[in-house]
Amino acid sequence: MKCYYVDSVNGKTVFEPREAPVPQPKKGEILVRVRAASLNRGEILASISLHAVHEARPAGGDCAGEVESVGEGVTAFKKGDRVLGRARGSYAEYAVMSVEQAARAPERLSWEQAAAVPVAAITAYEAICALGRLKAGETLLVVGASSGVGMFGVQAGKYLGATVIGTSRSAEKLEKLKGAGMDVGIQAAGGGFAEKVLEATGGKGVNLALNLVGGSAFPDCVRSLANKGRLAIIGYVDNKLKAEVDLEAVHGKRLQVFGVSNALMSATDRAEAMRGFIRDLLPGFAEGKITPIVDKVFPFHELPAAKAYVESDAQLGKVVVTMP
Repeated sequence: MKCYYVDSVNGKTVFEPREAPVPQPKKGEILVRVRAASLNRGEILASISLHAVHEARPAGGDCAGEVESVGEGVTAFKKGDRVLGRARGSYAEYAVMSVEQAARAPERLSWEQAAAVPVAAITAYEAICALGRLKAGETLLVVGASSGVGMFGVQAGKYLGATVIGTSRSAEKLEKLKGAGMDVGIQAAGGGFAEKVLEATGGKGVNLALNLVGGSAFPDCVRSLANKGRLAIIGYVDNKLKAEVDLEAVHGKRLQVFGVSNALMSATDRAEAMRGFIRDLLPGFAEGKITPIVDKVFPFHELPAAKAYVESDAQLGKVVVTMP
């Protein structure tokens, strides 16, 4: 089968086209005929230690497609079922997926939309629901709202009954996100948004903030939080991995700061996250209240071009490749 491997060359991620045998599902696994796979930032951040590639390995982290065959003991899925989920080596014609990482793809979603869901939407789920504990009536701030996780964060926040504020350096992207339900859009590159957030909340601040930008946004995230606010650190597209911490604010406002990353998740953690996502957010996709925003679709053989597009920060939402 056709597939891609990922390697690190001079500190940069490189996708290499290869031919490989079709994998076979083991106990508790399914073989998926991949129809589409999405690009996730973790796949291309070779310069970051958590994501470093030390030797070439199958590329891709999630996909959508049809079940081709099932391994021993699998009863939840059968050949022909439409599924989406996490799967190592998803930039391929076929990929093996653990049943604990698989979910039925809602019929209303195209293959491209379904492929955009797993990693990004489950990350948003963990940040907002499992760890962020967002409640109806609270206020959510999404810093870097035009990213894949940010786009799901905006829609998930609205689905759960929160007021949603988002930031982006692009006024055009903010207007599009308002069409997806965002209540307030703030144009900002990195930091410089705290005063506008406080103004929008009547001085109270937000209950939960998602930092998808990095160190340049961290101080303003802290300033934007309300008493007992929570701050999720999810990404660092600005490549700034350190920031000063206002200990007085963290201490005085009883703030909680936590990280959300796929890099070191155990199989148990991943299974728990998938179960929670299926329970709390997947119904929103089926009902049409959450819709993946797919910015651009590339054919499989143009994966390197898709990677370059993601690195340009031009997209709103997700970038997807489709299989031949």
